[in-house]
Amino acid sequence: MKKKVFSICIVLIGLNSFSQTPRLSLYEEFTGETCPPCASANPPLNLLLASPTNTPKIVAIKWQVPIPSAPSNTWSLYQTNKVEIDWRWKSVANGGYGYIPAINSAPSGKIDGEAPTVFGAASAHPANLNNNVISTAQSFTSAFSISVSRAWDASCSSINLTVSIAATANFTAVGALKFRTVMVENNIDFLTAPGSNGEKHFEDVAIKSFPTLQSGISMASNWIVSQTQTFTLNCPIPSYARKKEEIAFVGFIQDDGNQRVAQAVRVQKSVLSNDAIALSAKVAATCSSTISPIISVYNNGLNAITALTITPYIDGAIAPTISWNGNIAPATSATISLNTISSPTNTGAHTFSYNISAMNGTDGNMTNNSTKVSYLVASDFQGSPVSEDFALTNFPPVKWAAVNSNSGPSWTRVTNAGGYNLSTQCTKYDFFNNKVIGDMDELFITPMNLSGTAAPVLSFDYAYAQRDANSNDKLEVMVSNNCGSSWTNVYSSSGYTLATALPMPMAYLPDVNDISQWQTVTINLNGYNSASVLVKFVVTNDNGNNLYIDNVNLNQTQPVGLIKETKLSNQVSIFPNPTSGNATLKVFSLTSGKSKLILINTMGQIVSSKTIDLFSGNNNILIDTKEFSNGIYSVILETATETVVKKISISK
Repeated sequence: MKKKVFSICIVLIGLNSFSQTPRLSLYEEFTGETCPPCASANPPLNLLLASPTNTPKIVAIKWQVPIPSAPSNTWSLYQTNKVEIDWRWKSVANGGYGYIPAINSAPSGKIDGEAPTVFGAASAHPANLNNNVISTAQSFTSAFSISVSRAWDASCSSINLTVSIAATANFTAVGALKFRTVMVENNIDFLTAPGSNGEKHFEDVAIKSFPTLQSGISMASNWIVSQTQTFTLNCPIPSYARKKEEIAFVGFIQDDGNQRVAQAVRVQKSVLSNDAIALSAKVAATCSSTISPIISVYNNGLNAITALTITPYIDGAIAPTISWNGNIAPATSATISLNTISSPTNTGAHTFSYNISAMNGTDGNMTNNSTKVSYLVASDFQGSPVSEDFALTNFPPVKWAAVNSNSGPSWTRVTNAGGYNLSTQCTKYDFFNNKVIGDMDELFITPMNLSGTAAPVLSFDYAYAQRDANSNDKLEVMVSNNCGSSWTNVYSSSGYTLATALPMPMAYLPDVNDISQWQTVTINLNGYNSASVLVKFVVTNDNGNNLYIDNVNLNQTQPVGLIKETKLSNQVSIFPNPTSGNATLKVFSLTSGKSKLILINTMGQIVSSKTIDLFSGNNNILIDTKEFSNGIYSVILETATETVVKKISISK
């Protein structure tokens, strides 16, 4: 019966509004940065709203409400626009607009000020919004047409809107009739989620209203055909806006007597005339007192960039400015080599940053005019072995350097994973959130003096999963004995070959119950018995999944050879692990023969080495630990065909 009544209402309204204007519906989502269901609902909602079928029918505003709680961060999307957001979602009794039905949960939505169920949705949850619901809402014609023109002011610090409203049919409001103008930021991306639900990508976020959301612009209650109203609004860009080029507007006519939206209008985002972006910087490792930075500048505006002032900084201290002239066409970037700049000489990580200004005399967007990169200075070379387990909170470790040329996702220290799950600290590279395909970042080990007779050996533990079978993230190890003038690739692995776990669509974290997700790589550095050696990990991004590295050792006392665990290593296990007494190495072997069992401590010293007999089938080999002190040891089993590395923790 209800469906029949609903259908009759649609027919009657359609007949009554035959001569009116097609509607652009307004979809308001009440979502939140601390709301886990919102993080799941928003990606498919964004795709639905952005489809070519629906963009002519509906426009969105996303209100970041404090449901189930307000973000604890002092800065968040909610906190920056708290007064307006609270008014829009709260009840009249609590000082709000008083939407009926009330907004009691997130995510939820309104279409043209009404419950989506009015237009056929199963509920107000965004998951129930679909093409049919949107088409039904848009099918109700409107008594109004709206046109809006926008223009930047001279300094690009505000936007002027001219709004023209015309009646295409007679209209009588139930209550106060208002035109509300909401500034939205179409796309916002954060490196770190502003709330607790992990959401980093946001679309159509309400950031400010003009003159205010509460008052809007008053309109006459009674309209006749051809009646018009025109007004202008000056809309200053709030200081917390991220990208000026993403700023758009949504305007709508709302009858506060019944809360229904009579018509909406979309004001598209607009490219600035002059907008230079400090895209990236590259500084090579240096063993001297100078650096020669290379920077990249992107033209995000309409006009060609013909002049710039570049101001460099070293560890935050200003260096001489540079006046640049040239030509960078719109939507292109240019690489600029800077003059030699003095650098500190103490070994370790230092920072180079730069700011660009005076683009063609003025730049409409100063929020994207600077970037920073770390680089390595090598003035003294450490002779003692490297044994880095990332247990200390400082990152990168002392005399190491993490190089991230574009300020995107990069190397970090984490406290929720560790090699073979024997610790909870390691370094992670965030392929999962890095959207820049081909982005290359580096992690330098402390400069080393590896002079001596034995071949140096580098080893490390790692865990990695692909996002899917096509993910092709790459890990390489590069070595130089001429201070970075040239590099030799001593290890390279990518995609499936690099993977230690099955592909997964969510962010990868090694399973604490599965130590087989960790593998050990040991690399013989033949020919690098040198007094000045640089070693770096290099990653190349394919937006796959996360990489974890732990227990980096570099010295001259480990066995010679190149070791990488293969899938056969899953047939080798140690129990109990950790152990307070003896342990057993369980090995399933396809063949019989002599093998070597070696134990190495975290300093890279061999503490035990013996020859053992392996038989075809299952083998249980006793590991006598009574002479060993507490700690983590590498257990290396060398067979005729491969070398397998496992970790054991001894805690007596």
